[in-house]
Amino acid sequence: MDHGDVILRFQNVTFEFVEDHPLLEDATFSVRERAKVTIMGQNGAGKSTIFKMIIGELKPKTGSVTMRPNATVAIAQQVMPSDAMEKTVTEYFAGAFAEKKYDLDKRVREILDVVNLDVPHEKKVRDLSGGQQARLLLAFALIQEPDILLLDEPTNNLDAEGIFHLTYFLQTYEKTVIVISHDTEFLNSFTDGVLHLDVFTQKVNQYVGDYYQVVENIAAQIERDRMKNARLEKEILDRKEKVNFFANKGGKMRKLASKLRDEVDEAEENKVDTLREDKTLRGFTIEPQEWKEEIVNISRVTVVKNHEPLEKEVSIKLRRGQKLLITGPNGVGKSTFLRALASGLNPGAHIASGVRVGYYRQDFSGLDYDQSGYDALASAMDSPDNETIYAVGAHFLLKSQTLKQPIRTYSEGQKGLLCYAQFVLMEPALLIMDEPTNHINFRHIPVIAEALNEFDGALIMVSHVQDFVDKIKFSDELDLGRLTRI
Repeated sequence: MDHGDVILRFQNVTFEFVEDHPLLEDATFSVRERAKVTIMGQNGAGKSTIFKMIIGELKPKTGSVTMRPNATVAIAQQVMPSDAMEKTVTEYFAGAFAEKKYDLDKRVREILDVVNLDVPHEKKVRDLSGGQQARLLLAFALIQEPDILLLDEPTNNLDAEGIFHLTYFLQTYEKTVIVISHDTEFLNSFTDGVLHLDVFTQKVNQYVGDYYQVVENIAAQIERDRMKNARLEKEILDRKEKVNFFANKGGKMRKLASKLRDEVDEAEENKVDTLREDKTLRGFTIEPQEWKEEIVNISRVTVVKNHEPLEKEVSIKLRRGQKLLITGPNGVGKSTFLRALASGLNPGAHIASGVRVGYYRQDFSGLDYDQSGYDALASAMDSPDNETIYAVGAHFLLKSQTLKQPIRTYSEGQKGLLCYAQFVLMEPALLIMDEPTNHINFRHIPVIAEALNEFDGALIMVSHVQDFVDKIKFSDELDLGRLTRI
């Protein structure tokens, strides 16, 4: 696709949440009309921060963010706004437009097809499942057909058919798209450029090409920079040894030593900041609370068929070491069941009194965003102590400076890792996991799967990521989709 004029420009942008700890430093790049750009980088490198600066939610400390005059922007939010919950689907989409659209129903039908969602337009948003609301948020951004479309992990909660529909939409979308995602196959299907953020140097590098090609280019650049620095280090060491030798001599030898010192300084200046891949999470263990009795008893569940709730009798009991996988299509009531179970509002599903529960919510709504990461970890312990909190935080790639910051400043990936750090400190008897790979760097997923597989408490999980599910040995499966057919 031919690209037009520049529609978005970052010029010498520096941004920081904490004074003298820049997240981005002197970032300069531009995006052209009709470009399909991926933002990639390590957890906490500033990917979501760039989105927030584009929509004006955050302002740079120095530098400028400019857009083509009258350019429109839409972003797929991660959490449904509370004021949207009482609206019908139609009313919700009406809010996407400044003026009344007389063909709104037609537009809604078409955009819901793009995200593979079939719900009545008169249904209240609050009555949709978590997965359905996630698709609605994505559709809300798409229906606006903005000049700049911002998508943050858009394939979360989408099944294979939903990803196919979205990919086709983006391939044929004739405006600018900027995407954050860890789904490599999805990205490679439409990306023609990459903005690479580096958490270690706070720099942004711009690359042209499809996703796989750019990843190869970055790996090659890392190797070239590593080899260059290794050569310079060797030269520096050699010259320093000669400086030490000649400096103790007189006359011309001392002048030679001075010249060699200058060469050492020049070599030091010529060393480059090498890009570094995100660290992979090291293996960890979630120790369970001691519990000899039954942990969970599920006798009845509510499933959704043709958008109507149905009560179904089941018989599932979980003790230590047992793992339950809950399956079924989007909208059948999986996340709703987990929420009701965790909150004690499901009369047909009972958690034994005194059981400590670790609950991974796909939207991180269980975290207090005004709280610091340190306080969130401390709240998971009976007797908090600094050494343990900072050690566990570091294990989950959350540095001490990060732990001091409010959770609202964290990337989505860092919020996910914070949840796992909480579980380690909490020592729960029961883990309730709702899409536990959402926003997690793909490098960490096998490590998390191993930890959950080895977890010796009770585990209840919902996940659409089959490769992840296959790595965990489940003792039972509750297929809510099958219950709607009997």
